[in-house]
Amino acid sequence: MELALVIFLFLVGIVFIVKGGDYFVDAASWIAEVSGIPKLIIGATIVSLATTLPEMLVSVMAAAQGKVDMAIGNAVGSVTANIGLIMAISVLCMPGKAKRKDYLRKSVLMLAAAMLVVLSGFLGQMGIAIAIVMIAIFAIFMGDNILQAKSSMTTRTDSTREIERPRPGRREIIVNIIKFAVGTIGIVWGADLLVDNGSELARFIGISERIIGVTVIAVGTSLPELITTITAIVKKESSLSVGNILGANIIDLTLILPVSALVSGQALPIASASAVLDLPACLLVGGVALIPTMFTQKFTKVQGVLLLSIYIVYMVLTCAVMGV
Repeated sequence: MELALVIFLFLVGIVFIVKGGDYFVDAASWIAEVSGIPKLIIGATIVSLATTLPEMLVSVMAAAQGKVDMAIGNAVGSVTANIGLIMAISVLCMPGKAKRKDYLRKSVLMLAAAMLVVLSGFLGQMGIAIAIVMIAIFAIFMGDNILQAKSSMTTRTDSTREIERPRPGRREIIVNIIKFAVGTIGIVWGADLLVDNGSELARFIGISERIIGVTVIAVGTSLPELITTITAIVKKESSLSVGNILGANIIDLTLILPVSALVSGQALPIASASAVLDLPACLLVGGVALIPTMFTQKFTKVQGVLLLSIYIVYMVLTCAVMGV
């Protein structure tokens, strides 16, 4: 592939994910506004399911082909990138309050899933039994979101001071559905173009395959979350951003890994390097991001700095272990 074409497709990928992220957040915010569902719930469910599509596709396809290290590394690495890099950026740009009732259950579920993954690392594999427990956590997460959404809508309806919500016309509904679909496709397709052509560009420049693996590919599948978060920051939709990151992480851990195990038809073996470095790093950034917030009910810039620092140290150690 010629260098000019690689650069062109790389730039097209950037345009797709940026514009796709813009449409996506607009449509998600509209859904929250007209339905009365809190933006945190929209971010943790609809947005998260869509933005985790790249991780899901990569991991499941890798597991089906017997590439279990790629399946596990992609899902766990994406969680670490989501929190240590993307959530850190969000918290640094938009520190703010966090209602305990909104975040507590989601935080506990995410940390429980991360601990199960670490346990799998100690055992040397993710067996079918742990995979089933992880899927159960995912079901609880989705059920909790549905109940919370229903409760919120019922509370608004029963209130004596009911908040008037706009009644969208047919054209507005169709436009926003199209924006949501186009945004989703743009983010996923753009991320794919960016990863593939970014890798090719790196090879043209002469960067080693190892560096490509721990930079372009590792962060590449988390680009939808990054773009959605940056777009949400620009539009000052902090709840949508944090909800998306939390939801994406729970889905990565409790759905992508178990489905990969089930697709492979056997326990997913976990390499010792992942058990010693990747899995503990995932749990550490999760703890730093969520445990203090459970008590203080706010996200602070100190957390953002700590998360970013941990992620940088993790990447340095990863490169050192790989001999980069």
